Amino acid sequence: MSKVEFKMPRLGESITEAAIITWFKNVGDTIEEDEMLLEVATDKVDSEVPSNVSGVVEEILFEANAVIKIGETIAIIKADGTAKETKKQAVKSNTVEPSEKKVEIPKKKRTAIPKAVEESKSNAFSVSNSNTFFSPLIIKIAKEHHISFEELARIPATGHEGRLRKSDVFQYIEDGRPYKFAQPVLQQDPTAYRIPQLSFDKGKGKVIEMDRMRQMIADHMVYSKHTSPHVTAYVEADLTNMVNWRNANKVAFQEKYGERLTFTPLFVEAVAKAVKDFPNINASVDGKNIIVKEDINIGMATALPSGNLIVPVVKNADTKDLKTLAENVNVLSNKARENNLKGDDIKGSTFTISNVGTFGSVMGTPIINQPEVAILALGIIKKRPEVITTKKGDEIAIRSMMYLSLSFDHRVVDGFLGGSFVRRVADYFEQFDVNRTV
Repeated sequence: MSKVEFKMPRLGESITEAAIITWFKNVGDTIEEDEMLLEVATDKVDSEVPSNVSGVVEEILFEANAVIKIGETIAIIKADGTAKETKKQAVKSNTVEPSEKKVEIPKKKRTAIPKAVEESKSNAFSVSNSNTFFSPLIIKIAKEHHISFEELARIPATGHEGRLRKSDVFQYIEDGRPYKFAQPVLQQDPTAYRIPQLSFDKGKGKVIEMDRMRQMIADHMVYSKHTSPHVTAYVEADLTNMVNWRNANKVAFQEKYGERLTFTPLFVEAVAKAVKDFPNINASVDGKNIIVKEDINIGMATALPSGNLIVPVVKNADTKDLKTLAENVNVLSNKARENNLKGDDIKGSTFTISNVGTFGSVMGTPIINQPEVAILALGIIKKRPEVITTKKGDEIAIRSMMYLSLSFDHRVVDGFLGGSFVRRVADYFEQFDVNRTV
């Protein structure tokens, strides 16, 4: 029987790492080809990963909750045949020489700083080598000389992109290991905001621990509010024409195309047109640069059965007709309800809409879905009397009205762009062609 290195598989476009949730097998267990070996998480999506061989699990290299790079070996299987290279398990080959292959240091393997460090207040240091990737050769030398990973991080590195070289380590040893018992000093930015240490009475009651997804959502929302100065612009739109057309054609649409016609594909269609009119709203911020995206990928905030929210993405929405948009929206919505979304389904959005009217809300102040620069909330469609202008003059009529609210990142989107964009979306809603054929 041959030993097969089971590597963390590719789980979607642009995904570089995944967290292990649970192992379905233990060391010594037998496993069949295509039988599920473990469950992993990427961002908000959980995926079960099958084995590509039959055999016996000989070694599990990482425990649950470890975050692993794509392509890194996570288990050893003593196989009774040849490993099957499947699309799901395929990983690009690494051409780096074995002695120089980069590995990430698992936190659990890092040696604790000696107690003398805690007691040494005068011999302080600042980290010289911010790269936490070391070659197996460097790790071997460090083990031979009993150098911890924390101490390695203090050694000045002269290699490419801050990489620690063998000569750097030997020079450090020759110099008498000056940072062996040093204590780190945090370089604090005097202008940085610091959370005040306040004590609140949180009260008593049932304690509910956040699940992993809720923790990730919480972190993402706090990060977004801390990163982007949010400003919200509001407009009102008359959706009477759109509502009447959809009510008159939804049955014929489903009979012809086999797809339900909800309001969402109509919203996505109008938003994509407005994004084409104002391309700078379809952007992200990279330091002092603004990246205006070429593709228009519309994310649509969707509720999961657990109550958490996720954002599946309609790719290239501006290039698709209403039939295709309806098909994409229905497929993604069904996947969300069934907890069956894949990594690629939630990747690559450039602008997000959140239909808060689904929950009965009149309007909302949404938080930007980073790294985007704006998000649009759509309120409930509500009938009410409105003053309209007709050939006879001003009249009161029953109209289907909606509030739209756009939250935007004021670092790069000013009031003119934000207000003009949300007004253009409302215009497309109001100017809906009632004579449009299915």
